[in-house]
Amino acid sequence: MSLEPRSFMKKMISRTNFSDEDRSLLNANTEWGTSIASEMADHFYTYLGRDEEMSAILNETEGRIHRLRETFVDWFNEMFTGMDAWGDAYAERRWKIGLIHVRIGIGPQHVVPAMAVVVEKLGQKALADGKGEAVRTALAKIAMIDLTFIEQAYIEVSSNAVLQETGWTEKLFRRLITTGANTM
Repeated sequence: MSLEPRSFMKKMISRTNFSDEDRSLLNANTEWGTSIASEMADHFYTYLGRDEEMSAILNETEGRIHRLRETFVDWFNEMFTGMDAWGDAYAERRWKIGLIHVRIGIGPQHVVPAMAVVVEKLGQKALADGKGEAVRTALAKIAMIDLTFIEQAYIEVSSNAVLQETGWTEKLFRRLITTGANTM
């Protein structure tokens, strides 16, 4: 069970219908995105900081929150630029971001609602700034693709850890998951 970032990216682009028009809209609004990136980081980290568990993770080491905010701003800007037209480099970076979330313990139960806050605030800002519904929609699509990379990182890391520790085959593991889900 190993994710190949580029093929995963292609699949998510297809599933979200992230179109050439969406890409063009984001590229055309890169400067605007840069101008609001810090504000969106504020929304994201204010939301996460209200949670005691997340606050502890965010402030575990000196300077972590500052580094995370810088990374957020970079990530946010990359949604507009696509880095390499949302190709291999973009997919690899999103995969690495997902793995970092797993490594430092920022779980889906934290990331998903925090991303929802960002998508909501971003949509409000886009409409208030006259960017229109199409820009808001394009941003929501790419944010969901990025979120999917984080979610998939948890699945891949957990699955690989179980397979490595137990020596089970992937087929057996999937059967056990299906069987377990059927009992709940």
